[in-house]
Amino acid sequence: MSVALPGAPRAAERAMPAPRGFRHLLRRFVRNRLAACGLAVFVLIVLLAALAPWVAPFSPIKTDFTAYLQAPSARHLMGTDELGRDILSRLVFGARASLEAGVISVGLAIAAGLPLGLAAGYYGGRLGDVLMRLTDAMLAFPPLILALAVAAVLGPGLGKAMIAIAVVLAPVFMRLTRAEVLQQREREYVEAVRAIGAWDSRIIWRHLLPNSLAPIVVQGSLNIAGAIITEATLSFLGLGTQPPTPSWGSMLNAAQQYLSQAPWLSFWPGIAIAVTVFALNVAGDGLREIWDPRTR
Repeated sequence: MSVALPGAPRAAERAMPAPRGFRHLLRRFVRNRLAACGLAVFVLIVLLAALAPWVAPFSPIKTDFTAYLQAPSARHLMGTDELGRDILSRLVFGARASLEAGVISVGLAIAAGLPLGLAAGYYGGRLGDVLMRLTDAMLAFPPLILALAVAAVLGPGLGKAMIAIAVVLAPVFMRLTRAEVLQQREREYVEAVRAIGAWDSRIIWRHLLPNSLAPIVVQGSLNIAGAIITEATLSFLGLGTQPPTPSWGSMLNAAQQYLSQAPWLSFWPGIAIAVTVFALNVAGDGLREIWDPRTR
C-alpha cells in the first residue's frame, strides 16, 4: 500500500517538462523573417476579409451590364467579370468563404480527432486498434477524392463543404495526437502524477494534452492552407460556395470560359489562393521550427 506524501503533488508537477515562454517563442519566430512575413500577410488577408464591407469599393453581387468584361482601370482596379461585377470587391468578399472554410473545417477536424487520438494513445488496447484501423481505412483514400465523395453525398453549400473537409482531416489529427500521447505517457512526469493517484481524465487533459499540443498546432496551421485549396476545388466544381456569393474557387470556375478574352478573371483569384497558401505554409514552417527540439 503506497502512501502519498504531502509534497508529492507539487513534486510531480515540478517533474513535468517546463513549457517555453511565449515571449521566447515569439522572439524565435520573428527571427525567421520569411515566416514572420508570411504571418503578416495572412493577418492582412484576414483583416481585409473582416473589413470587406468597408474595403470593397462596390457590391460583390450587384450586376452592371454596361461594365461587361472591362479590363483593369482606374475605376475597376482589377477589372470586371462577365456580369459587370467588380473583381476587387468579389475578391475581398471571397476571402471570407475561403478563410471560413480553412479555419472552421480544421477546427472541426481537431475537435473530432483530438479526443479520439487521446483515448487511443492513452488507453491503447482494443480501443486503440479499432480507432487506428478506421483511420487507416480513411487515409487510404486520396484526400481530394474523399472530400469530393463526401461533398457529393451531402450536397452543395459552403457549410457542407466544411464538413466534408473536416471528415478528411480528422484522421490526420487523430493519428498525430495518438503518436504524441504514446510518447508522452511513458515520461517520468506522467508516472509521477499517476503514482499520486490522479484520475485518468486529469492525466489526459491536464498533463498529456498540453504537452502534445505543439505538433497539433503546427499541423493545424499547415492544414488550413490545404483546406483553402480543397474548398476552392469544391467551389470550382460547384460543390462549395454557391452563386451569387463570391468565392475564389467559383470565380475561377466562371473565368474558365474567358481565358483568352479576359485573362484577369482567372489571374486575380489564382494569385489570391497562391499568396494565402504560401503565407500559411511559411508561417507553419516557422512554428514547426520554434517547437522542434532539434533547433533549440
